[in-house]
Amino acid sequence: MIRVFIIAPSSVVRAGLRSVLADAGFEAVGGTQDLGSLDEELLESEPDILLVDGTHDAGEGGRAGLALADVTDQAAVVLLADQPDQARIAEAFRNGVRAVLPREISAPQLQAALQAVAAGLIVMHPAEVSAFLPTPTSSATEIVPLVEPLTKREREVLQMLATGLGNKEIAARLVISDNTAKFHVASILGKLGASTRTEAVAIGIRHGLILL
Repeated sequence: MIRVFIIAPSSVVRAGLRSVLADAGFEAVGGTQDLGSLDEELLESEPDILLVDGTHDAGEGGRAGLALADVTDQAAVVLLADQPDQARIAEAFRNGVRAVLPREISAPQLQAALQAVAAGLIVMHPAEVSAFLPTPTSSATEIVPLVEPLTKREREVLQMLATGLGNKEIAARLVISDNTAKFHVASILGKLGASTRTEAVAIGIRHGLILL
């Protein structure tokens, strides 16, 4: 059976937590309203978990973690806090806290978190995790607007460039002179802002100018 010691300023909160623990088969081995009277009673109760109601922020949990380190190296600290910010959550974990949970957490969630901590895991509520995740960014390549729209003939030539045809082959297909074919290719590169035929084809694909 997992043994839990409760620190909460309110006797009503301590009673409520004891009830939640009892419903899930935990053993509430003691409780106190603050850290001042922690040492002696904690040593006698030999808990697996120290459940701390931080009331306002994660600072209380951080201090509990440090105080606990001076008393026992066996119990894990679980903190209940009101909307802790990222900095205070990080501080609490650095001080040895094993879980930071919102005070409005449901009974099943609290019971599951305590089970996980007792198994050696570090636990954070989903509502707190988002603060530590990087802001999503679009992986799509930005499409730069064309310098000037392509003419119908230029789109035909671009399509042929995509198939690997050279100037002579393009000229033969379109029944135009080699010089005219070269002119169309140069115009396409200029309008697409490309320096090579390969780059022009890549840009054409991104803009939907080439049928694959």
